[in-house]
Amino acid sequence: MVSPLRLSILDLAIIGRGESARDAFEASVALAQRAEAAGYSRVWYAEHHNMSSVGSSAPAVLIAHVAAHTSTIRLGAGGVMLPNHSPLAVAEQFGTLEALHPGRIDLGLGRAPGSDQAAAQAMRTDARSSDRFPQDVLEVQGYLGDQSVVAGVSATPGKGAKVPLYILGSSLFGARLAAELGLPFAFASHFAPNALQQAVAIYRTEFRASAQLESPYVIAAVNVVAADTEADAEGQLVRTTRARVGRFLAPDHDLTDDEADALVASPQGRQIAAMMRYTAVGAPETVQHYLMAFAQHADADELIIAHSAPSLAERLHSVDVVAEAVGLHRDVAGVALPESELVEVPT
Repeated sequence: MVSPLRLSILDLAIIGRGESARDAFEASVALAQRAEAAGYSRVWYAEHHNMSSVGSSAPAVLIAHVAAHTSTIRLGAGGVMLPNHSPLAVAEQFGTLEALHPGRIDLGLGRAPGSDQAAAQAMRTDARSSDRFPQDVLEVQGYLGDQSVVAGVSATPGKGAKVPLYILGSSLFGARLAAELGLPFAFASHFAPNALQQAVAIYRTEFRASAQLESPYVIAAVNVVAADTEADAEGQLVRTTRARVGRFLAPDHDLTDDEADALVASPQGRQIAAMMRYTAVGAPETVQHYLMAFAQHADADELIIAHSAPSLAERLHSVDVVAEAVGLHRDVAGVALPESELVEVPT
């Protein structure tokens, strides 16, 4: 029997053409509220910088705002890019969130800067910070636990909060670290698909139990464009791909469809589009089969979904379509996956 699978959401607070950051944050609230009603487990916000279309640069602040407008769904960072911050400041921020919204806060930690080189310099990020990532994770863990690893320093708020930590990664490094520390592992397969299976296999093989986690726990990220019909979903995917490639290759230009398609067809555009290899596109049954297959392919306990439709209305509908397709409305804790529903993941 396949274990129950949880579904969650990754939200970048996308700022669309002609929209403001406030518009994006209102959309994030609406998305979290819809996810809560539909039975998703959590919503995470990813730290990115110097990207005019991504509003989730300050995850802790966004989490506080969304938490004040929801009731039960877990909210967290997916994640905080630890080289950009002091471990103490991160612990205090998430200790504060846990005090305000007890039992609802997650802290995912990554070692990438979440930005380009210029932005990393503007944030005063030390180029060697990534090398300290394992030690910094332990420092955060100590501040949020009962015993700080730094003599004479404790986090207030934070001490004793025991906010659950997650290691984020898109390579084998994160897998090995999560296994060594006995922490859950979340793989960024929605944009870095290549090492997914190898990383998960290493994590499960090398995992050591910890006070937080007795057995391995894997979250795999996947893009989804779900609609009532195949044609509608495919059309949304075309617009989504144009927008994503445009954000990277022509961020300050309003492109015509023909210009956007030319960029998508370019070598750089094809490379960006290939990052979305793991994408479920289609009507309910198609999306259901893909997600069940992908969960098996990734050996994942939970899928975190980037609902990638271009408009808020389409993203909200995608949230509902997926929830109904896999049965979240019937079982908010997850959905059992019959062996007969597991099919090969398209590549």
